[in-house]
Amino acid sequence: MSIASYIKEIGRGKEGARSLTQAQAYDLMSQVLDQRVTELEIGAFAIAMRIKGESIEELAGFLEAVHERCIPIRPDRPTLVLPSYNGARKLPNLTALLALLLAQEGVQVLVHGPQRDPGRVTTAEIFHGLGLPCANDAADIEHAWSRREPVFIRTEALCPPLAHLLDARWVIGLRNPAHTVAKLLAPCRSGPSLRVVNYTHPEYGTMLAQFLTHTAAHAVLMRGTEGEPVADPRRAPKLDVYVGGQLRAELSRPAQEGVLTELPVLPRENDAATTAMYIQSVVSGEKPAPAPITQQVDCLTRALIAVAHQHPQEKSA
Repeated sequence: MSIASYIKEIGRGKEGARSLTQAQAYDLMSQVLDQRVTELEIGAFAIAMRIKGESIEELAGFLEAVHERCIPIRPDRPTLVLPSYNGARKLPNLTALLALLLAQEGVQVLVHGPQRDPGRVTTAEIFHGLGLPCANDAADIEHAWSRREPVFIRTEALCPPLAHLLDARWVIGLRNPAHTVAKLLAPCRSGPSLRVVNYTHPEYGTMLAQFLTHTAAHAVLMRGTEGEPVADPRRAPKLDVYVGGQLRAELSRPAQEGVLTELPVLPRENDAATTAMYIQSVVSGEKPAPAPITQQVDCLTRALIAVAHQHPQEKSA
């Protein structure tokens, strides 16, 4: 088969391109993930979508296709999902700290993302430095959860076709819709789950808010820290809570305004080993956790309880 007809629609430039229907987007992504198309077509698809940008219907179709190709994960209680796809360049990557603080509150946490990223410090590397479990399959995830530990799974293990499409970035030099879809994954197939959806550019925040409403999602939308789903340790970001696609103002948190009067003490270096040592000192109580992250923990915990109440037939946290 060929996706040439789809490329013809989406590849007419920013002004002339036409968006696909959800069904067309699902078919296109299914063919790409199953490698029923050529590498040339995948490159054309990636560049065309980069120029045009994804519509809400296209994202819904892409995500549906990806979900069908994820390994089955069936948690027995409400679960929080953290997508970690950007890593750290300047600030310490504190996604693992967020996961550990949530686990201390009794929250079941799944983190997913790449194992390595050239020039960035990934959450996988920090999980390894902390001795936290990195799963290869659903059984490993369940085993970690039985020990009340947060667990990381590589995209290659969670959804190999998605990982292959993400890797196209290293060939063509541009990200493609796979990166956005990865941050939207809701891989748990049973029981209620809540995902943190983060963005880096404000225009994406507007589009993702519409997407979460359109898909009746359980999610917390926030501007990420260098693209990671953790609050900036220096200033609390806005946290918008969606339950069943509805914005819940009483569960959400406004962004911190005004001049900062106090900054947290953070490690001077952001390499994986130094970051892991800092996180361990916070978890052990030796150092205080940055206030924006503790506020995020409280927001996510309350949001997950609200999600669980939407599914009374499921086991509660």
